[in-house]
Amino acid sequence: MALATRVTRMLGIAHPIVQGGMMWVGRAELASAVSNAGGLGMLTALTQPTPDDLRREIERCRTLTDKPFGVNLTILPSVTPPPYVEYRRAIIDSGVTIVETAGHKPQEHVEDFKAHGITVIHKCTAVRHALSAERMGVDIISIDGFECAGHPGEDDIPGLILIPAAADKVTIPMLASGGFADGRGLVAALTLGAEGINMGTRFCATVEAPIHDAVKQLIVANDERATNLIFRRFHNTGRVAKTSVSDQVVEISARPDAVFEDIRPLVSGAKGRTALETGDLDAGLVWAGQVQGLIHDVPTCRQLIERIVDDAQNLIAERLSGYISQGVA
Repeated sequence: MALATRVTRMLGIAHPIVQGGMMWVGRAELASAVSNAGGLGMLTALTQPTPDDLRREIERCRTLTDKPFGVNLTILPSVTPPPYVEYRRAIIDSGVTIVETAGHKPQEHVEDFKAHGITVIHKCTAVRHALSAERMGVDIISIDGFECAGHPGEDDIPGLILIPAAADKVTIPMLASGGFADGRGLVAALTLGAEGINMGTRFCATVEAPIHDAVKQLIVANDERATNLIFRRFHNTGRVAKTSVSDQVVEISARPDAVFEDIRPLVSGAKGRTALETGDLDAGLVWAGQVQGLIHDVPTCRQLIERIVDDAQNLIAERLSGYISQGVA
């Protein structure tokens, strides 16, 4: 028995499970493993130093899987932004058929992707943003609850409320993101109105994730309380794993006269990459969500996806059906 939804049909995948596009993590090794296991793997465009490097990574992924995979393009406001148009062109020219967009004013990119027949997933942290993206013409919404790693927005609405609130108003398919790690979460997401799940932190703790084992073991060892919210005073809230570095960021940011320059040396992307690749947890930030409390091992992507789907099917067939009253004799 398969869990077939509009998401699986639209993306051409076996299971309604999508890997989040994570900086420094969304490489061909992980994306291909997720896709080969029946989910949708996702390369992260800006992990690659140049658009040409992205072209090569897309081709490398194709040598590792013949299944569908996507590319994440996150647009962030910056004084010196990366060449987004060139990255977009690399994605289009490479024949990628699925793109995940996120971030600031994506309309130009969405319109170009759609003009080339590409299926667009857009990540949102609020119902109003989801409705805006739907009007923009995206195909699937990925709705991020406050539990998620990365940037959960400024509304602080957890998935248990945000997912059904969005489902009440959005007509296109939705993925639920933030706090998902197992079959229970998948069943909950489907019940709340989503048609699949998007997982980031859970896929970091897999054999194929191209990060140091010390980071994977940190995620396994941490519980649901082991995150810090950073950048709150700068109205760009981010959720990261609780480490010595993120503790320092929180402490410095709490000072009445703190400005972003005070924490910039601690939060650079380059230092975060060093932490992920070397396992030096004092080197930089590790982005992870509250779902750490549900992660207890480091399986292969295939083992993880099969376990999630099997558990979800068993829950639906056995436990949930048992709650339906057959009447009183």
